Amino acid sequence: MKAASVVEIKKALKYSDETELIELCLRLAKFKKENKELLTYLLFESGHEDSYIAGVKEAMDLLLDQINTSSPYYIRKSMRKVLREIRKYARYSGKKETEVELLLFFCERLIHFEPSVRNNRSLMKLYQRQMFGLKQKIKKLHPDLQHDYEQELKGLPHA
Repeated sequence: MKAASVVEIKKALKYSDETELIELCLRLAKFKKENKELLTYLLFESGHEDSYIAGVKEAMDLLLDQINTSSPYYIRKSMRKVLREIRKYARYSGKKETEVELLLFFCERLIHFEPSVRNNRSLMKLYQRQMFGLKQKIKKLHPDLQHDYEQELKGLPHA
């Protein structure tokens, strides 16, 4: 079965009534966890971006605290998992400021992680790539926000 394009779906949804749309949304939420998470964000958290960011940071703190530090392999694998989660939550929001805020949080936690990531080449490369990406994302923001985030970025070591 070939999936319809977004344009085709949009046209079809225009002709649906309210109860039919509700049923479609609920049915969509039943199939995938990510669909349910996105609907939760859109319905309950999109108006409260600061609390959403705080909640995501708490969730990331829990993930970072549960990392198995017995081997650099497990640390690397877990850090990538945390980064995937951050990108997923930033994609739900769709706001560049939220993405920058979450990535700054990740970089700060990564560089202060114990055992030190400075001793692991691949983790340092991960950190450097995130710092480079942050600089690029900050350039696309409003000048006032750019200044604020650049000040936070200066507080992080550049390896």
